[in-house]
Amino acid sequence: QVQLVESGGGLVQPGGSLRLSCAASGLPFSMNHMSWYRQAPGKERELVATITKVGVSTIHADSVKGRFAISRDNAKNTVYLQMNSLKPEDTAVYYCKAVNWITNRVYWGQGTQVTVSS
Repeated sequence: QVQLVESGGGLVQPGGSLRLSCAASGLPFSMNHMSWYRQAPGKERELVATITKVGVSTIHADSVKGRFAISRDNAKNTVYLQMNSLKPEDTAVYYCKAVNWITNRVYWGQGTQVTVSS
């Protein structure tokens, strides 16, 4: 059974930092490209960042470039999202996504809430 479990969300003041984690089990983690998405109330889910299966390449949305950084530890089957200089518009539920690079099979986590507010 495949599980993606996000953690690390919470309430933070503007300008603060959070580090999200997504722990994967039940799948060959190193064979999966990993991404973070977010969905704010009333908005569509949007891509935040992606990292390739061995971590060679990353992509970050323009809205988070220079503030967020995606990384992964294949030995721990975990992908991270370091979020710095948080803004109220970063408030959303953040989801972890895995895509197998051979089969293109997709898995999603349940999400973790991030709220940026004073």
